[in-house]
Amino acid sequence: MSNGFDLSWGDETEPETTADTLDAVDTTRDQHRQQNHAADIEKAVADAVEEIRPGLDKVPDPVEPAGEGALTPEERERLRQCNDAIDLHETAWFMLGKSLDTMATGRLFRDTLHKLHPERCYETIEEWAVVEKGISVSKCSQYRAAWAIGEILKARGLDAKPGQVREVVPVRKAYGLNAAVGVYLLVAEVAGKDKVTAERLRETVKLLPGDLQLIEDDPEAMAKVIKGVLLDDAPASLPALSAPLRRTVDRRAVDLADTLGRGRIPRQEVTVNLLEAFADPKDTRVYDLLRERMEKAAKKAKRQKRLP
Repeated sequence: MSNGFDLSWGDETEPETTADTLDAVDTTRDQHRQQNHAADIEKAVADAVEEIRPGLDKVPDPVEPAGEGALTPEERERLRQCNDAIDLHETAWFMLGKSLDTMATGRLFRDTLHKLHPERCYETIEEWAVVEKGISVSKCSQYRAAWAIGEILKARGLDAKPGQVREVVPVRKAYGLNAAVGVYLLVAEVAGKDKVTAERLRETVKLLPGDLQLIEDDPEAMAKVIKGVLLDDAPASLPALSAPLRRTVDRRAVDLADTLGRGRIPRQEVTVNLLEAFADPKDTRVYDLLRERMEKAAKKAKRQKRLP
């Protein structure tokens, strides 16, 4: 019988049990770390959403000025918040128009029960807008016509305001989308991009003659044609052309468009350019050619008149 000490390290499975315990601790720590990271991300997303969430609570309440002269830092922050809200309204205005137009085109209201007559569904977008959103028929039509104008102008780097776009909506209804954009481009060219106002657009639209004829084409070309009409550099409507002459003019216009790398050049734009070249005091080639042509025509007419 031995009375010596037991110097063994214990159960041979003990190291494995300890290792398993450490692994479990590491796993739990990683899980907690991942959960905390996910919570941080969730909070950051929620904060970001809250920051951009629209609402009246994001607009400061009206208060009296802090004093005279320059704004205080607090006032400048209030001004920024108000400007952001106004910009949001402008964007929302065009979003409203596009939404109404999308709903109307796809008849997305067709299975929505009428709020006042639940036995049937809405029949038109105007009916849905009036009953569901309190938008009048005229406003609904205006919104739908305006959003595409605003979208094109925004894409061209022009800061078009809803009040400005409203003034050219009648042009779109009368002559097409590119004509409306053309009127805006014309005012921007004449007054300056940052000096376009609803009043200037309104006055320009009023100047358009009632018998104006425009061909839906490139907006820049349309702007040039409209400019010629307003400056009395081009007739409001083209004189009647014989069919052979009209076909020849169109063929030559196609050739010119190909040379210039353009899709199409309408006859009205050709007319405006010819009149501008005719009136150019520094380059009289077109004037001289036309004078010679008319002199020959006059002489020919006299000779024919003398014939028995």
